Amino acid sequence: MFESPPRTLYAEWRATLGLAGPLVAANLLQMAVFALDVVFVSRLGQVPLAASSLSVSLFGLLIWSLSGLVGAASPLIAAELGRRSHAVREVRRSMRMAGWAGLAASVAAMAICTMIGPVLRLTGQDPAIVTLAVPFMHVLMWAAIPAVMGALLRGTVATLGRPGVGTAVTALAVLLNGMGNWILVFGHLGMPALGLTGAALASVITSTITLLVYVLIILADRRLRRYHLFGRWWRADWQRLRDVLRIGLPMMATILAEAGLFSGAAFLMGRIGALPLAAHTLALQFAALTFQVPFGIAQAATIRVGRAYGAGDRHGIAVAGNVALLTGIGFMSLAAALLLFAPRTIIVLYLDPTLPANAALVALTVRYMSVAAAFQLFDGAQTVGAGLLRGLQDTRVPMAIALFGYWVPGIGTAVWLGLFTPLGGLGVWFGLLIGLVVVAVLLMWRWFRREALGLLPENGAIGEESVATAS
Repeated sequence: MFESPPRTLYAEWRATLGLAGPLVAANLLQMAVFALDVVFVSRLGQVPLAASSLSVSLFGLLIWSLSGLVGAASPLIAAELGRRSHAVREVRRSMRMAGWAGLAASVAAMAICTMIGPVLRLTGQDPAIVTLAVPFMHVLMWAAIPAVMGALLRGTVATLGRPGVGTAVTALAVLLNGMGNWILVFGHLGMPALGLTGAALASVITSTITLLVYVLIILADRRLRRYHLFGRWWRADWQRLRDVLRIGLPMMATILAEAGLFSGAAFLMGRIGALPLAAHTLALQFAALTFQVPFGIAQAATIRVGRAYGAGDRHGIAVAGNVALLTGIGFMSLAAALLLFAPRTIIVLYLDPTLPANAALVALTVRYMSVAAAFQLFDGAQTVGAGLLRGLQDTRVPMAIALFGYWVPGIGTAVWLGLFTPLGGLGVWFGLLIGLVVVAVLLMWRWFRREALGLLPENGAIGEESVATAS
């Protein structure tokens, strides 16, 4: 029988938190996977750490953007389940075509990775760093396919009602990556010490095992098994592939636009000086951590809104959207208060603020955190807003909003205030704030004008047909 979505704010809030909680945990654990790499590689020295950092930055940007491409499967699957709760064939086709797109894009990403040498030389990097970065990337790039396919399966199982699977598998990935680095980087348990190559190999092994674990869980779980997700992978569905690209390519471009804003800010800080760059890095660490919560809520919002969208339930869309926005912005308000009123409590996690040698760094970090407190609210609003619009399968205009907001007023203000006024690094942070404000306001305007803009389905038409079919 067709299951109606929650009709009250409280019921929707419980459903959203039940979905968002495991997704947030998985996002935080994914950060731990990358943090472990830094812990082990840093013991090899500054040059190996710099080489791995540059390589991982490029690789991570590629994988993160491609996760947006395959992420198109989630709103498509959610809408199919909203139309008809037993849409086995449609769910399978959506995942299959997202897999085709992700596989092709992963191969292209690997080709880009092979060009890291010329890229690093073109940007004037130290030849010693380039010498280490090239072989490191040539091993790491083989993690691209399993990483992107793993992202597809993580999003799919969450949309099918198993969000906790992603949390458990990512926790396993943390353990595997830690063990792999310990064994391969330093040569324990009778293995040779491979140094940087060992760190890259550990990432490849971790990504591959993670993908295989997802496959085994899907084959073993009763709810997931009935969709036959791996059936007929060779069969093309060109219309569904067009749907995946129509939704996924703008999602990928949006991720690149936002990542470009923060990457550009780091580059500007480097131009201003080593101290501003260090303070920028510290302040951004906490911002990146808190961002994972509204990001997980946005992922849940895409699924919840997508289900209501497929069912033709305008009231359900509104309730799901309001709950996600209130939850995401509410959490970021708490994070903003912590940044504003207790910044040194956060800084102590990274260094000792009482040491005289750290005085200048702490003072500058606190100044940046005061701006970060303001953009926390807008960062939460923009990421949840983008998730809501993805649930309505609206990604092209949000992509244009992101490209404009981040790269015109955002980077433009950061360059002007950072390099051409006495504000320096603080001016760069004002640029980040303005970029996020512009994007958040425009996305919120589009969400609240969704009916006038024709983004909603016919009220009840799809849902009533689904009820009749399921009955």
